[in-house]
Amino acid sequence: SGMKNQTVINEFILLGFSYGLQVQTLLYLVFLVTYMITITENAIIIFVVKRNHHLQKPMYYFLGNLSFLEIWYVSVTLPRLLFGFWSQTMTISLSSCMTQLYFFISLMCTECVLLAVMAYDRYLAVCHPLRYPAIMTHKLCFQLSILSWAGGFSISLVKVSFISRLTFCGPQVINHFFCDISPVLNLSCSDMSLAETVDFALALVILLVPLLIIVFSYCGILSTILCMPSAQGRRKAFSTCTSHFTVVIIFFSATLFMYARPRRIHPFNLNKIVSVFYAIFTPALNPLIYCLRNKEVKEILRKII
Repeated sequence: SGMKNQTVINEFILLGFSYGLQVQTLLYLVFLVTYMITITENAIIIFVVKRNHHLQKPMYYFLGNLSFLEIWYVSVTLPRLLFGFWSQTMTISLSSCMTQLYFFISLMCTECVLLAVMAYDRYLAVCHPLRYPAIMTHKLCFQLSILSWAGGFSISLVKVSFISRLTFCGPQVINHFFCDISPVLNLSCSDMSLAETVDFALALVILLVPLLIIVFSYCGILSTILCMPSAQGRRKAFSTCTSHFTVVIIFFSATLFMYARPRRIHPFNLNKIVSVFYAIFTPALNPLIYCLRNKEVKEILRKII
């Protein structure tokens, strides 16, 4: 009924960045360097956190989780993009596209939950410092990280299972550099109201619940900090939160912009630019934000280097 005599397609063409050769070469180098930097930075953080008994604290355990996540996050999109630059073939099969979509969305949802867990950890550390060691045990840390990963991957599974049931017809061109939700939905020729509704509802849940936890945590942190008698105590408490807060602002502003609005009104090239920012550059920025703002990590890195 809704097929309109169109041929059903099972592969897409990802346009990526179809500019002239000079621009492509420049982009290739920028992305390649960014990829290598991201992997290296995040691997260093994981290594430093694992090897250092000073850093056997919940905050760094979650930071290690975040770094592990960032390595996979860039590896879902970048290697394929770099290979496309080099081989000039931009076709991607429907199953590869759905797999890429699944892992990208899973890692993004996981990061939402993980950032909320980190905010809650900071809240306990600042607002209940005496009870903090008893509450935030190794066991709870482990459970919260499992919750983040399981939550992210299962919500994404529901989203992508609805999307993969759709039928896709021509044109088979995706004006993007990886399989993201809205570019893929735009190519469907079956009725997608259900898939869109499920996707939008789950996007709101996975964004707004962690965001609310973060907002409430920071309200608690702020009121506690403002009531502290000494300026030095205030500064110390504040400095443990600023790096996390910066990462949250960057991540959620890009994510809300991309996913928490109706699908149809997307100016695509703007999407592509925002996607480059959050899919490629933020994973390289996050470790820098954490390390530059963090005295303990800086000290340890100095010793190593």
